[in-house]
Amino acid sequence: MLLQIDRINTYYGHIQALKEVTLHVNPGEIVALVGANGAGKTTLLHTISGLLRARSGRILFQGQDITKARAAAIVRAGISHVPEHRQVFGTLSVYDNLLLGAYQRYRRDGRKAVQRDIEEIFDLFPRLRERKKQMAGTLSGGEQQMLAIGRGLMARPKLLLLDEPSLGLAPLIVRDLFQLIASLRDRGQTVLLVEQNARAALKLADRAYILETGRIVLEGNAHELLEDPRVQAAYLGGHALAA
Repeated sequence: MLLQIDRINTYYGHIQALKEVTLHVNPGEIVALVGANGAGKTTLLHTISGLLRARSGRILFQGQDITKARAAAIVRAGISHVPEHRQVFGTLSVYDNLLLGAYQRYRRDGRKAVQRDIEEIFDLFPRLRERKKQMAGTLSGGEQQMLAIGRGLMARPKLLLLDEPSLGLAPLIVRDLFQLIASLRDRGQTVLLVEQNARAALKLADRAYILETGRIVLEGNAHELLEDPRVQAAYLGGHALAA
């Protein structure tokens, strides 16, 4: 088990956002976290990555307790967070954004290793290679999402947290993006995917959790949940899906 979350409770002031949340992620799988706006999906990712502190419960990563660890230490441990709305450094070039993704490992691994990884990101996202000197803020939404994922991968994470990667993107770009995420699994990358597009997320993932008002209400095989009448009624318009 790569990540284990045990009965996490997270608050914003006096308002409880996560309630006894328990889940796990195994190495090499894509796990989807599905739910409506305000369900607590982003809060959970922020809690895992150390941007928020859980009031109670435990987070174990590779068997080590990281519940109270600082965000930088969590990155060093092997968790990389690609945030909602991409949050690239708009006034920096594509290349420099990728370089910043390796900040925590630059001194340890050296310039040649980091440069080699940047070339791998360019192989994965050829469009970024074409725009490597371009300011990130001038990229299209889809290109910025590619850059945000590439920047996250530059940390060489054991676990990649993806927060709403399809948000605001055209359907064709979303299709290509989810194909890319599937290819990351083929490369051995473990992914915890937060996604409001339940249909796309459940088609992609190995397992999934359904989050409602801060609680896990359903969990299981993603394809089985895709066919679950309760999930269809709540997130897929109530219509049976084509085979």
